[in-house]
Amino acid sequence: MAIAGGPRGRLLLLPLFLVAAAVCLVSTPARAFYLPGVAPRDFQKDDDLQVKVNKLSSIKTQLPYDYYFLDYCKPEVIKNSAENLGEVLRGDRIENSVYNFKMRRDESCKVVCRTKLSAEAAKNFREKIDDEYRVNMILDNLPVVVPRQTREGSQPIFDHGYRVGYKLKDDKYYINNHLSFKVLYHEDLNSPEARIVGFHVIPSSIKHEYGAWDDKNPTVQTCNANTKITPGSHTPQEVAPDAYVVFSYDVTFESSEIIWASRWDVYLLSSDSQIHWFSIINSLMIVLFLSGMIAMIMMRTLYKDIANYNQLDNQEEAQEETGWKLVHGDAFRPPVHSGLLCVYVGTGVQFFGMTVVTMMFALLGFLSPANRGGLMTAMVLLWVFMGVLAGYTSSRLYKMFKGTEWKKITLKTAFMFPGIIFGVFFVLNALIWGEKSSGAVPFGTMFALVLLWFGISVPLVFVGSFLGFKQPAIEDPVKTNKIPRQIPEQAWYLQPAFSILAGGILPFGAVFIEPT
Repeated sequence: MAIAGGPRGRLLLLPLFLVAAAVCLVSTPARAFYLPGVAPRDFQKDDDLQVKVNKLSSIKTQLPYDYYFLDYCKPEVIKNSAENLGEVLRGDRIENSVYNFKMRRDESCKVVCRTKLSAEAAKNFREKIDDEYRVNMILDNLPVVVPRQTREGSQPIFDHGYRVGYKLKDDKYYINNHLSFKVLYHEDLNSPEARIVGFHVIPSSIKHEYGAWDDKNPTVQTCNANTKITPGSHTPQEVAPDAYVVFSYDVTFESSEIIWASRWDVYLLSSDSQIHWFSIINSLMIVLFLSGMIAMIMMRTLYKDIANYNQLDNQEEAQEETGWKLVHGDAFRPPVHSGLLCVYVGTGVQFFGMTVVTMMFALLGFLSPANRGGLMTAMVLLWVFMGVLAGYTSSRLYKMFKGTEWKKITLKTAFMFPGIIFGVFFVLNALIWGEKSSGAVPFGTMFALVLLWFGISVPLVFVGSFLGFKQPAIEDPVKTNKIPRQIPEQAWYLQPAFSILAGGILPFGAVFIEPT
């Protein structure tokens, strides 16, 4: 008993406690959890499935539009789905639609509605077809994809969303008014329930023929409930003012071996055309060339200086300042605009911290593509909370420069770069709003961003600045001369204006070719 009560006894009992804890953990029933918006849903036969519509997107203009900006069929009441901050900033506008299915029940030639195109509606359709806009739909949190024809035996390729329409060489525009949906599902062998693992569509343009039109029970002569429409087998529907367009769809359900955990794989695999191989190789070569050129210049300069030092004959010559020794007493002299440098460094650390933590969350799976808008939301929130790093870094550096106006430097760190970004963002948002794009951020979201900035980011910058100024100043490794060394007159090509432009050509080339 005496041994058990002493330090040695407690040390001997420690392994027993660890073993007991491990046994308890192993025997305890485990419960898994899913991230918000990612949990699987099980459907039984004939369960209602509602297709939601998202923005109209184009890689040509980069301006998203609301689905109902075009004269598509509308439900009686348009309901907006709850969207997070990231979805709003991305321009997503998720709404209900007139496309509704029954789980595992095929339907053919389902007529949705008939609409008469006004001159304005026809003009909007033509513009969106010219700009290569695509319609995005969602079923059970899965975006719709269009399968592309590939070589036999090769991996299937899918495009996100389907085209609004197409234009032929005779300058006539045609609208994709018939959609052939295919829903893939994975069955549970032990229950009648199934999970949706794929959502495909093949669009086509069909000029439906019909007799007397009945809005309550519309029927067409082009197809019926027992026949499916084959794309390209009918006269296409032209976009023209005062033209009547009938929207219809087919839906088939197909069992698939794809499990629910792997259903996003087709969205993450890019086709060869989507990978900018030339841009990637070009950027890589530019970076390697620039790095190699700088490394060669540095190595040659250092080699010459070291060779000169080794050739000195006596102590007096060794004490003479040559080469790099000429600037050792001015290397740590505070720059003219030291406060601005502190703000730059603090903001850079803030951005770096946001990037690192975002990548960590992404690697852990918290930023799954199924969690729509999660990446953008995480970046905004992490930028706000990383304000403490910006304040701390800028204050430490400012104190090393013997600065005394800590309030001024803190205010600059809190407002300079965020203010510039917000100003540019506000102007661009006004221009996007003028184009009637869904990418325009609403006033409520704008107010929320300002609240995050002033309510969280600014106070955290002051907290970080306070903690930084409480720390001892960083000491310079070498003593700085009291009198600055005179800089000899530079040649014209070494002037700051030309040097900045010349030095930025290669990095600019590395980033410019990628978006083009």
